[in-house]
Amino acid sequence: MPCVADWLNNPFSIVQGIFAQNVPNSDWEKKVTEYFKEKLKENNATNWVPSLNDVPVHYLKPNSLVKFRCMVQDMFDPEFYMGVYETVDPNTNARVLHFGKYRDVAECGPQQEIDLNSSQTVTLERQTFYCVPVPGESAWSVVVLNPQFYAYISTSQARVSPSTSYTPSRHKRSYEEDEDMDLHPSKQKEQHMGNSSGADIHGCVEPKRLETEASAGHHLISPNCSPPLDLNFPLPGEKGPACLVKVYESWDSFKVNDVLEVYGILSVDPVLSIVNNEERESSALDPMECMDTAEEQRVHSPPASLVPRIHVILAQKLQHINPLLPACLNEEESKTFVSNFMSELSPVRAELLGFLTHALLGDSLAAEYLILHLISTVYARRDVLPLGKFTVNLSGCPRNSIFTEHIYRIIQQLVPASYRLQMTIENMNHSRFIPHKDYTANRLVSGVLQLASNTSLVVDETQLEQGQLDTTGVHNVTALGNLITWQKVDYDFNYHQMEFPCNINVLITSEGRSLLPSDCQVHLQPQIIPPNMEEYMNSLLTAVLPSVLNKFRIYLSLLRLLDYSISDEVTKAVEEDFVEMRKNDPESVTADDLHRTLLVARFLSLSAGQTTLSRERWLRAKQLEALRKARLQQQKCVNGNEL
Repeated sequence: MPCVADWLNNPFSIVQGIFAQNVPNSDWEKKVTEYFKEKLKENNATNWVPSLNDVPVHYLKPNSLVKFRCMVQDMFDPEFYMGVYETVDPNTNARVLHFGKYRDVAECGPQQEIDLNSSQTVTLERQTFYCVPVPGESAWSVVVLNPQFYAYISTSQARVSPSTSYTPSRHKRSYEEDEDMDLHPSKQKEQHMGNSSGADIHGCVEPKRLETEASAGHHLISPNCSPPLDLNFPLPGEKGPACLVKVYESWDSFKVNDVLEVYGILSVDPVLSIVNNEERESSALDPMECMDTAEEQRVHSPPASLVPRIHVILAQKLQHINPLLPACLNEEESKTFVSNFMSELSPVRAELLGFLTHALLGDSLAAEYLILHLISTVYARRDVLPLGKFTVNLSGCPRNSIFTEHIYRIIQQLVPASYRLQMTIENMNHSRFIPHKDYTANRLVSGVLQLASNTSLVVDETQLEQGQLDTTGVHNVTALGNLITWQKVDYDFNYHQMEFPCNINVLITSEGRSLLPSDCQVHLQPQIIPPNMEEYMNSLLTAVLPSVLNKFRIYLSLLRLLDYSISDEVTKAVEEDFVEMRKNDPESVTADDLHRTLLVARFLSLSAGQTTLSRERWLRAKQLEALRKARLQQQKCVNGNEL
């Protein structure tokens, strides 16, 4: 019976065993999936699988089982590969069947050749996704403490020493042969008689272990390759590996911007780079040999040392990316977790409200609305209208102050993914907000607004100075407004625009009323003015126990996932109440007020763990709205103009 080390460190041995027992029956592929699915269910085995999110690629053993939590940034064209192929020994004429699934390079022994004309050859198709770590993922979400895993990798072959190259061991060779291979890499290529993929054969650099990080204007420069390689992260300053994720089943269920967790076989074979270099040289001599442009070859088949491949055995679309919550809330164990947490919801909400009140300088009303904003989510779409979005404009923020920066830092500590967009003229005119299609490289070039679902986007308008927006700036502001209003981003495909729905929580901090649209404006009324804002905010974060902070994180993520409904009885009562409100004040009470109050009531109910609207919560929502409007009216009277 295979031990843990077998299926973790050498999954190919498991696949080979199942293939050998079941060939030519095509059921062997399903049996491989079932085998690993069952293994990962045993004794929290998922915790033993090394994660590319946590461990640098050069510490991982090639061809071992890894996992990767990622966002689909782009989808490449499907590629054909040899699912099954046959090798022949020219001397003995002995024939052996091999599987090409989960491989980039077709393998054969030292005295074997691939029989391309064999009747046993099976050509199959797979889909390649270009995946990046979840944009704006918070540090606390990435670093999930896993003592068993780290204890395991310290003694296991799953971790190897960093090196500048890796020579795969296909068969035993003498020491002299090894030296010869190191001195003559072309001979290494000869040991690999072919490439099992029709697409993964166009590289441009040697397999050096380079740091996989890039910013919007910063690219990785790799040896022997010009121009530099852009890893295409949506946000500036992002770190982590980009991967080519090769999916073999049900790829139609995944789409661009989906967040996935994949388990698969890591491929960083330097032979890919050797083959790619030679293919490029030959295609440069004879352009008819390759239909792809040099730029497309470089982008779609980057060196495996910089952009590793993962051949997926299991993949699932994630409901959320909070590691403190169960991945799927429908399972029995997860239901127990949820019910236990809901039983202590009231004190958690009270503590969170107190924490945010202190963060907002003693303003408890703004803290209430911030909680409602943080648990809001688009739960449905009616025609083009997104239902459930709750963009809050927090006005009254000090201009050019570190206050807004610290508010973002606090939000960053509470949600799994976030980004602070400083709305300066410089950023508006020079940043790339909207993803666009590059037809030369045949890829989707990312933009700041290519974000995963439920990302918190904090737009800091206090940074805005007087100046002129150019064409790019106008397009960026328009795109930001469309995201807020319609929860969609129109990607630029040159000849047309393609609508991509999204679900982004937008909080706008501003001095006066925001230039951008919002669902709700809350004017900040500080009750305390700290002499040293930095010291005050830092002490606020350090005073919160990690266990309490984790409860806040679970609270905000869990409530987004709860179902909610309004009974017919309460619906009728709300309608009658609204009619009465219109009678008393027909000019100021509008349909928009009803919609906003219903939203506030929805999130108030959920924040208390109630999945239906009660009369009490409806009255509390009306009270909060009255306080908020009174504050805005008061500010209007003070300043003489509308905020």
